[in-house]
Amino acid sequence: MPLWIPITIAAAFMQNIRSALQKRLSDSTGTGSATYARFVFALPFALLYAYLMGPGTGTPLPGVNTSFFIHALIGGTAQILATAALIHSFSFRNFAVGTTYSKTEALQTALIGFLILGESISALGTLAIFISFFGVMVLSAKDKDTGILANLKALKQPAALYGLASGGLFGISGVMYRGASLSLDGAPSVFLAASLTLAIVLIWQTALMTTWFAFRDRQALVAVFKAWKLALPIGITGMIASVGWFTAMAMYNAAYVRALGQVELLFTLAASVLFFGEKVTRREIGGMALVIGGLMVMILFR
Repeated sequence: MPLWIPITIAAAFMQNIRSALQKRLSDSTGTGSATYARFVFALPFALLYAYLMGPGTGTPLPGVNTSFFIHALIGGTAQILATAALIHSFSFRNFAVGTTYSKTEALQTALIGFLILGESISALGTLAIFISFFGVMVLSAKDKDTGILANLKALKQPAALYGLASGGLFGISGVMYRGASLSLDGAPSVFLAASLTLAIVLIWQTALMTTWFAFRDRQALVAVFKAWKLALPIGITGMIASVGWFTAMAMYNAAYVRALGQVELLFTLAASVLFFGEKVTRREIGGMALVIGGLMVMILFR
């Protein structure tokens, strides 16, 4: 099994934990503070990881260039905007529609990767992504108001449009991160390339968000550090997840990595059953089967 596959699955698992911790922090400090914590508390650990991958082991850092910084900074900005678009889609009181259309990320990543990096995916790979996305739609169809047909009919709604924008921006960020890692001159390993890319991206994102909150919402800025006991685990789990994503995308086509990352939905569903005692419906079983089936097709016939 190629190494990028278990790395992606591990990243999805850690992201699931980070999201749960963010929700807990959001309940006490607000969405802005919870989002900011993801970056600012991850940065020190990302810098330490980059040091251990490079100078800490006597390995020289690869030469950086203009292309690297352009890819990294665009990717970092796109990720922030993607998160903002997704959160804004929830304000239209149609959580399922916004979330579902944000999951077009893998499809949009495939197109963006082809346009920017010239990377294509196979016909079976495309089919696998569509199958998994259909499974996501089934999982999101909780009732007649959020069913598959309802989601399709809701395409013109603001929630759907912001969800699509979120998926596209996440797609841009993934492709740009891969482009940044590939553009490094003389990187001795994908692990060092990924760690350096992650460190630079987090420096940029933390600087952007700190500046934003300093001028627009200082209370949110203060609230993050007051709640450091809750925020610190978010930074640690978020950093570990990001290491996985960046490393996997440095190894392989970002569209496949993003598609496989949808396994996070299965972790979320499993957690609801194991920890909250919720029952799994036939619809959810069918949706999981489609997601798993699509991912298996992608892994076996990519």
